[in-house]
Amino acid sequence: MIKKIVGLGLITIGLMTSCNSKKEGETNDQVATHEANAFTPFTAEQAETSVIYEVNVRQFSPEGTFAAVTKEIPNIKKLGVKILWLMPIYPIGEENRKEGLGSYYSIKDYRGINPEFGNADDLKKLISEAHKNGMYVILDWVANHTAWDHSWVKEHPDWYEKDASGKLVSPYDWTDVAALNFDNKEMRKQMIADMKYWLDDFKIDGFRCDMAHEVPTDFWEEAKPQLANGREIFMLGETENADLLVNAFDAAYGWELHHIMNDVANGKKNVSAIDTYLDSIPEKWQADDYKMIFTSNHDENSWSGTEYERMGDAVETFAALSYALPGIPLIYNGQEDDFNRRLKFFVKDSIDRNPNAKMRGVYEKLGELKVTNEAFNGAKKAASYERLKTSDDHSILAFKRQKNKSEAYFVANFTKTEKEVTIPLDGVFTSFMNGKELTLKSSEKLKLKPWEYLILIPKK
Repeated sequence: MIKKIVGLGLITIGLMTSCNSKKEGETNDQVATHEANAFTPFTAEQAETSVIYEVNVRQFSPEGTFAAVTKEIPNIKKLGVKILWLMPIYPIGEENRKEGLGSYYSIKDYRGINPEFGNADDLKKLISEAHKNGMYVILDWVANHTAWDHSWVKEHPDWYEKDASGKLVSPYDWTDVAALNFDNKEMRKQMIADMKYWLDDFKIDGFRCDMAHEVPTDFWEEAKPQLANGREIFMLGETENADLLVNAFDAAYGWELHHIMNDVANGKKNVSAIDTYLDSIPEKWQADDYKMIFTSNHDENSWSGTEYERMGDAVETFAALSYALPGIPLIYNGQEDDFNRRLKFFVKDSIDRNPNAKMRGVYEKLGELKVTNEAFNGAKKAASYERLKTSDDHSILAFKRQKNKSEAYFVANFTKTEKEVTIPLDGVFTSFMNGKELTLKSSEKLKLKPWEYLILIPKK
């Protein structure tokens, strides 16, 4: 699904520059048409160099609106973002609602828009602005359940799961939602039609599908070709079930790796756990499967704690690892602002923005790496991964990434103590993050500070 791509960001910028130059006599509508025509529809080729940015619209800004997100798209673009994931934007159920504003994942109308965020025109402006900036937009889709006051509950009660007494049931302890019955073919048909509505009428580019493994695989396999309808769309599944990537999803979640990273940061595991995980991938997954890698997301931030709570001083190192490994990295809104607080889930609780944030510069630099260096391609035609043996493989993770003529190296100390180790690297390298030149010899020890990492590009 993916072709070779180099410097996608530069190509996109070039397109934008040409279409933003208003010609004499052109109306604004004509300029807008040219800009829209310059946008390249999604192909899996773009995923090789993509970074995903997750937007919690309610908490993104004090306003909590689509318009506030639209205004910030140029700044999001600077992070190297190619895919904008909007958390659920639909009306939230009122029956059995949790706390004040309720859960985004309790959906009252699959074709509606939460009035907290704005209206259809506001959402279309957001999508249009993202497209003008070379970004693709995916919506969060919640197929497993609906709110109790969704119209389907009264109109089609047979579309829902029922207990022995005939009552509708909630999955798990999610009392604000009712579980759908995927044995019902009419429900499936309507679900697919509702998904197509957003693709056709709002020109979105795909979906992030909540709890994808809770829905039968054959539903996703039924839905995908109907949704794509001859075009390519990006499908991200919240799952680690490999069967879902055979004919339905493009990318899965890297939950297992995420939990390993947390454990390494806390000293509960060492680098060998990362090695074991990476070694297991060829046994469990197809060669062209890939995962979204993250240090935080909306669930982790609100329920398990911020990346600073879970990873402490290792936050930047694991962020760099999420870009350096095969896969597609995620930024949850606020991470670029050094945001260190759990966002409340059911009530208004805006992110604290920090114009002097350290991680903003880090993410911008890592985004540049992802876009411009083919050795860090991470999707269906990812660059190769080769583990390099060091003198302390329990503490140091070193590996080589290579694709075509591009090669690069990642070396990191994943402990809270300074290490002196030998690395099987000889030559002159540029440290990508700071531009400094390093000469390395495999016979000489390299000193690495606690949690220090290097992204090394061979000097030509």
